[in-house]
Amino acid sequence: MALTLTGVQRSTARSLSAGEAAGLLLYRNFLAYRRAWYIFATGFLEPLLYLFSIGVGVGALVGDFTFNGQSVPYAEFVAPGMLAASAMNGSVLDSTFNFFFKLKYNKLFDQMLATPLTTLDIARGELSWSLLRGGTYSAGFLLVMLAMGLVSSWWAVLVVPAALLIGAAFGAVCMALTTWMRSWQDFELVTLATLPMFLFSATFFPVSAYPGAVRWVVEATPLYRGVVLCRELTTGAVTWASAVSVVYLLVMVVVGLLLCRRRLDSLLLT
Repeated sequence: MALTLTGVQRSTARSLSAGEAAGLLLYRNFLAYRRAWYIFATGFLEPLLYLFSIGVGVGALVGDFTFNGQSVPYAEFVAPGMLAASAMNGSVLDSTFNFFFKLKYNKLFDQMLATPLTTLDIARGELSWSLLRGGTYSAGFLLVMLAMGLVSSWWAVLVVPAALLIGAAFGAVCMALTTWMRSWQDFELVTLATLPMFLFSATFFPVSAYPGAVRWVVEATPLYRGVVLCRELTTGAVTWASAVSVVYLLVMVVVGLLLCRRRLDSLLLT
């Protein structure tokens, strides 16, 4: 769906704030997805099935884990990691495949730039939609965790904002990286990056299980930072690692947005 403005709308849009411009793009994406809601919903199912099959099924065979000096049942240990992965998946889907289609094939962003919208407005608007999708997945997943008794701390009220931060970090960086994609074949690199990151994010077992050098690499990955943040909030075993994760993810958001804007300027305005 192209975003077009009439003469009256165009004159009004010249005074739009950043939030209003992002709102226009959110509304456009809502209209595009309202007849394909089932596609929107599928991203919630994968981590939920992982939780039931591994967290609950395998959890019946595995004893409690020690996390930050606190004994945690296996399902309660796995669930926040799956929540973080859910936030990542929801954001990555829109900020890679969908973003690429709009940029290279649909030429939607070229049409948007014929209006008073700027490349920064486009980047913020697309990121906001990614956050809406990832945040919806995360909120639904948290409700499932509450219903299953897998939340043991009031710190969990901060889990949805934490999930939004995870989604923003991945969304901003992935949008920027997608601007270098040349064809659909390049998206094999997305799976090559996200699948190992998921498997080695200490979601299913403690990071202490890795040898020294590998552990340092794992702890430097963004999904691991998200897993630590969500796990500490849901278990109540909060440490300075959460603050490190927040700063890490905020830096990803800022760098990703700035780089995405610069790349869009280069691709669409020159």
